[in-house]
Amino acid sequence: MISTPLLPIAVFILTLALLGWGYFRSRKFGKLGLLSWLQFVALMSPWLVYFGLFVSGVFINFTTLLFLLLGSTIAYVSISNQLRKAVSEERAAIEQKLKQDLDTVSDRPNSPDNSTNKPPVNSPIAVAMSQGKTQLKLFKALPAEDMKLIQGIFGIETYYVTETIPYQEGAIFKGNLRGEPDVVHDRLTKSLSDRLSDKYNLFLVEGQDRKPVVIVLPSRVSNVDNNTIPQRVLIGVLVVANGYTALNLGALVAGIPVVQEPQQYLAGLPFAIGLGIILGVRELAMRLMAKKYKVNMSLPFLLPSSQLGSFGAFSRISSPLPHRLSLFDIAIAPALASGVLSLLMLLVGLRLSAIGMGSIDIPSQIFQASVLAGTLAKLFLGDALHTSFISIHPLVVLGWLGSAITALNLMPAGQLDGGRIVQSIYGRRTASWTTVLTLIFLVIATVINPLALYWGGIILILLRDLERPMLNELSELDGDREALGVVALFWMLITLLPLTSGVAERLGIGSGGGLLP
Repeated sequence: MISTPLLPIAVFILTLALLGWGYFRSRKFGKLGLLSWLQFVALMSPWLVYFGLFVSGVFINFTTLLFLLLGSTIAYVSISNQLRKAVSEERAAIEQKLKQDLDTVSDRPNSPDNSTNKPPVNSPIAVAMSQGKTQLKLFKALPAEDMKLIQGIFGIETYYVTETIPYQEGAIFKGNLRGEPDVVHDRLTKSLSDRLSDKYNLFLVEGQDRKPVVIVLPSRVSNVDNNTIPQRVLIGVLVVANGYTALNLGALVAGIPVVQEPQQYLAGLPFAIGLGIILGVRELAMRLMAKKYKVNMSLPFLLPSSQLGSFGAFSRISSPLPHRLSLFDIAIAPALASGVLSLLMLLVGLRLSAIGMGSIDIPSQIFQASVLAGTLAKLFLGDALHTSFISIHPLVVLGWLGSAITALNLMPAGQLDGGRIVQSIYGRRTASWTTVLTLIFLVIATVINPLALYWGGIILILLRDLERPMLNELSELDGDREALGVVALFWMLITLLPLTSGVAERLGIGSGGGLLP
């Protein structure tokens, strides 16, 4: 059996390895690469300090950690602004060089045989001209008339095409971006819509070489129906199963460890309703935000859990997202809604427990299972946590479980809220790495709580894939949203990470020992 302190040591070593690996990779990209690496350093530095001190036997309190995270967020936003400035400068330099090349070609004198008027063989203009003669033969899936109209939307002031490649039922256009991504995408999309109505969708994404790429696909290829009849049947089964686990856990909270008669489930009905409200608020917030951006979503798939009553629900995005901002807002909305509601329930429950309205006796060591819950319990209950058992109000259980459900869905993996947040802020490549690291972390955490293995299996089977490319993946988020995303990920960590036995002893939580098995 691996002891709990090995987890901070593993996180510390993993963070150092990631920082070193990131530095060596970033050097070959020059200033932009180093600024991106500094962003990662700013994000990881609080945890490097925290776990580094922990390994050295020094424990810092929760307030100090909050200040470290605040400083990290400020540094991250500042470096992000510098990175945007550097990207704009580099793009301007590329545009200036291309303009000079075009001016050189256009300024050449005429000659009788026209040989001096021809652009260099390897120039972007020559490549485009040579492709123009043969590309209509290559695009069997695209009508020739449509292809000509699509080609007409590009220009030197928006996106200068240098290569065209067939892709599915559309085409990939490689070239040079000649302006801000959001402005260029809006102009290209409007021009495409004026010519071909809503027949095609235009995607502005990052290619394999990390350069802007335009992809044009038929609208029917870009939309997927996630509400098939078998899926609707599965959704109904999951609703029933989720209701059962919520009622069963509610009965346990009400003091009925084993339900022997059907009417005993009524004792768990208030708890099940409370859990349903939390899940309903999550779903409503997400769908209202999706409606704002005109994004279609599948029906929710509930995930029953005997330990938590429910793991929450996930919904597939079944139409193209307009941009990264929409993905962020759709991901952060349910987290904020259920997180704030659950936190209020937890605070009210702790306050009612502090004034003697508790009706459930639990071991006080249970509060060691979460940094957030343990810190708040110490704030409200004080010395009462020194005893072996403590009486709490049912709202404490409901608020804590709601916080845990929100935090689990904020883990930075795949199509979870956290995975969508990471993808919207840091891009597709970073989101892929955080998905892998999250799964590794869950495997390590299995030695502490077997629930981690179950949740990791759900992610691996159902939710590991990232969201499909957005119509505009190049426009970045504003600093406020980036900071909010970092705060949400931090809230996830302090909710799920347990207090170490040393910190719990210093706070006076429990009568001694470690976490309950």
